[in-house]
Amino acid sequence: MTDMNPANAALSLDPEVIVFNLKQRYTGVSATINALVPVQAEQWRLGFCGTRMSNGIDGMTLGQAIRLSRKPAEGRAFRIWHVRRDPEMMAAIFARDVLRLPIKLVFTSAAQHLHGAFPRWLISKMDAVISTTPLAASFVPNTTAVVPHGIDLSRFSPPPDKRKAWQDSGLPGAYGIGVFGRVRPDKGSDVFVDAMIDALPRLPGATAVIAGLAQPKHQAYQDALKAKIAAAGLSDRIVFLGEVPAGQVHLWYQRCWLCVACPRYEPFGLTPFEAAATECALVCSRTGAFDQLAIPGLTGEMVDTGDAPGLAQAVLSVLSDHEQVLRMGQAARQRVVTHFSLAKEAEGIGRVYAQLFADA
Repeated sequence: MTDMNPANAALSLDPEVIVFNLKQRYTGVSATINALVPVQAEQWRLGFCGTRMSNGIDGMTLGQAIRLSRKPAEGRAFRIWHVRRDPEMMAAIFARDVLRLPIKLVFTSAAQHLHGAFPRWLISKMDAVISTTPLAASFVPNTTAVVPHGIDLSRFSPPPDKRKAWQDSGLPGAYGIGVFGRVRPDKGSDVFVDAMIDALPRLPGATAVIAGLAQPKHQAYQDALKAKIAAAGLSDRIVFLGEVPAGQVHLWYQRCWLCVACPRYEPFGLTPFEAAATECALVCSRTGAFDQLAIPGLTGEMVDTGDAPGLAQAVLSVLSDHEQVLRMGQAARQRVVTHFSLAKEAEGIGRVYAQLFADA
């Protein structure tokens, strides 16, 4: 382990809980873990196994986690391994059932569909399962608790003046409409572009930004979107930002008045929750956990997945009154504060850990 790293100071050398993030690429799951680990480390003797996080915390290797877990944590009958992906479940089951390590396994499930046969088998072997939404729980019979993802309210906070924040963007217009996440078909990037081509001529003060990376296999897809935008004469008003560093994405949320989240499928979908915490109003497609946040007439609007004309109309409706969109952003922030804070997520996960230890 990399104990010389100051960012690792909050982690325990004898953790009762080890959180795993073995995937190399930074994803929404990675973002969740990145935010949660510092909070959980204040509540539990915590260890981290996996890829270095954007907050600077280094992880132990899987081999180090196995060696460390050959005996229980001091004062405990076992250690908890908290995993979130199929390969992590596989490694954890091998460690517990083949290597006979004294560990208990916790898995977080976000998928809002029936898992395949092999993942279902893996999940059935967990000692506790946390689902992120009631719908996700309906596909996992052995769900222990429903704990929604939470947002770091100190990081994702409103700017001093939402009306003026767009001025810092360096882009034209008076306010921004943002979509955040990978540029690819399942994220609905083409739906957003089509909706903006429809709506922007009727929104003279607006500029749309697309904040996210197009991986090499989706480069042709992004190029086709740029060509469509150019043909519509809107290249200066629909701007591709590329991948925004994790430490800067909150600035773009703060600059935008409206966050659009229009994927064709999403297990949970953190970006509109993060944006809402900065007082963005919302227009979301009917997938993920968006219906818990985008409340029509209160915090924004919802549309069917893949419905570009409907998305354009919803955007026009929300932005038809500037006072309205700012009120919706404030209401969205309040909903996140009340129901989706990082502290609430850590508390809910902690109850699952505590019950496992209590049952030992």
